[in-house]
Amino acid sequence: MLESLLAPKGVVVVGASRNATKLGYGAARNLVVSGYTGAVNFVNPGGGELFGHPLLPDLASVPDPVDLAVVLVPATAVPQVLEDCGQRGVRAAIIGAGGFREKGPAGAELEAQCLAIAQRHGLRVLGPNSIGYLDTHLPIDTSFLPLPGPIPGDIAFLSHSGAICEAVIDWARGQGFGLSRLVSLGNQMDLTEGELLSASVQDPNTQVVAMYLEGVGDGRSFVEQAERAVQSKPVVAIKVGKSKRGGQAVASHTGALAGADAAYQAAFRRAGVLRAASSEEMFDWSRALAWCPLPAGRRVAILTNAGGPGAIAVDALDDVALEMADLQPHSRTALAELLPAEASTANPVDMLASAGPTEYAACLAVLLADPGVDSVMIILPPPPMTTAAEVVSALIPQAKVASKPIVVALMGEELIAHAAQLLRQAKVPDYRFPERAASALLALSRRAEQIGIEADVVVSVDGTNQETARNLLTQAAVGRDGFVAPQVASQVAACYGLPLPPEAVVRTVAQVLAAADELGYPLALKLASADLPHKADLGGIMLDLAKPAEVADAFDQVSRRGLEAGIDSADLALMLQPMARPGLELLVGARQDAQFGPLLVFGAGGAEVETLDDISVGLAPLGEREAQSLIDATRVGRRLTPGRGRPALDRQALIDCMHRLAWLASDLADLVDEVEINPLRVYPDGCLALDVRLRLAQPA
Repeated sequence: MLESLLAPKGVVVVGASRNATKLGYGAARNLVVSGYTGAVNFVNPGGGELFGHPLLPDLASVPDPVDLAVVLVPATAVPQVLEDCGQRGVRAAIIGAGGFREKGPAGAELEAQCLAIAQRHGLRVLGPNSIGYLDTHLPIDTSFLPLPGPIPGDIAFLSHSGAICEAVIDWARGQGFGLSRLVSLGNQMDLTEGELLSASVQDPNTQVVAMYLEGVGDGRSFVEQAERAVQSKPVVAIKVGKSKRGGQAVASHTGALAGADAAYQAAFRRAGVLRAASSEEMFDWSRALAWCPLPAGRRVAILTNAGGPGAIAVDALDDVALEMADLQPHSRTALAELLPAEASTANPVDMLASAGPTEYAACLAVLLADPGVDSVMIILPPPPMTTAAEVVSALIPQAKVASKPIVVALMGEELIAHAAQLLRQAKVPDYRFPERAASALLALSRRAEQIGIEADVVVSVDGTNQETARNLLTQAAVGRDGFVAPQVASQVAACYGLPLPPEAVVRTVAQVLAAADELGYPLALKLASADLPHKADLGGIMLDLAKPAEVADAFDQVSRRGLEAGIDSADLALMLQPMARPGLELLVGARQDAQFGPLLVFGAGGAEVETLDDISVGLAPLGEREAQSLIDATRVGRRLTPGRGRPALDRQALIDCMHRLAWLASDLADLVDEVEINPLRVYPDGCLALDVRLRLAQPA
């Protein structure tokens, strides 16, 4: 896949330079130094020679084979170079220049021009604003980054930031792990992160793909590509731009639009991408995933020579929802025979400070043999009677052949430096503190739980009427913020089979009294205006109206408040509903995200929605497993199960409502910007959507 870019038979650097301060010099140098065995050519009209290769006057002069062009010319010259590439038969290009859409409308127009040229010639483009890519196993280095490059390894790194690429190469060398491939994505004018992810998981030298993302172009396409990638190899990502200010910084950097962070969280969960909280965590996880077997479960044994670090490890495992393994009696007996009487044979196993290579190795063998242990964390501060290097030398032979993951919390700096080097050479992941080691074990457990799980098939719903819903929305009057009137929102919800109470829209006292007799007391009366979706803020809702006089008085009061809020008397309408019995009040909503399309939002509803940060978000439409997980991810979701006098509530009816609203938002994505049921009241025997708000998508 993408052989012309990632495995070219010949490469030409357009803009190669003999000036050692120019990027064209760096790219030419790296290509030669990398050991690339394909054809190498350089283009510079000035002529001369560079690294033993002539500087050719133009692309037409470049001999076969030439699959890939590394284009290092000013942005304004790029269109002509791409045209020349197309005419020469070059199949892939890397554009290093900046000055495109990240610089505003003029740059965006230039980028569009370049894309049109590339598409006309069938030319695949990495960038612009890309520092190129390298592959340590092919080998090839098309970047202009300073030398030395990364050591060969098994982690591929894809990044929207070229500066991050440069830092990661140097940091990885210092940390003792290598990269199989590094790709600078740039502006993604053509080739996207999803396509390059798909290509990278097919690389036999890559065991894990790590990604630094500032945004994605086509969110749904990325999710589909990532889902397929995760089936074969683990994918770890860090997404920046979570805060409003961070999102603005991203937009000014590569022109990416940072969508709501919750949308990315939902997308990663759907695809199976493991989302790290920091760059360090991303590579902590990647090393463990590349070097360790996967655990059978979440039960961890801790082996230490000091009680304090062991206690830290216990808390760290609890923080990431891993379990302390219960050691078998025969394991504890074996440990007792190996250790002093004062040592602890319970988990964590504290061998005491006197423990040396023999004790560490023998106790590790016992823990690995215990059927109740799924993985082992070894904690090793500098031992007082030997060296850390001697201890890890005794541990490495077992770690190399173990069928269970082993991670080492190698605590210290200078006194453990040699030990760290030995562990990295043996591909045993080491971390400076137990918290990082616990986090790595979590990543291994999450990956193990992904394996073998059947795809979560999207659930279809019956009894829907999309055509009627579309007609209602295309004919609906639109309020000042894009909302439709509540009665229209209810009618659209009814088209998707959502459970609604009976209601009547009234405009006069006579109508409200007649409707009250028909609906039955007690009643709720609400403003029904597209201009006032937040009725409660204006006193536009009155509840528990038990008799005609109360209904008539409420009609007068609510009508007056509507007029005071600016509703024209000709447009004034109220909605009457029977009071619903008490139940658990939830919010189920959907909105359109710029990157990922329709999202389903679930959480606490009613008055609590304003005060509780208790929501979860998924991509719509939903699978059954995802709907269940959205509920379980919230505190309010736990209130569906019986306890402390609470009856069991109708979880399946709630899930059906979630599916129906998700399909509404998906089917009508071109018309509906957001739709919300708040509250959706859940009972032991069903649900009731008491209030529906719907806002139309605004024309671009």
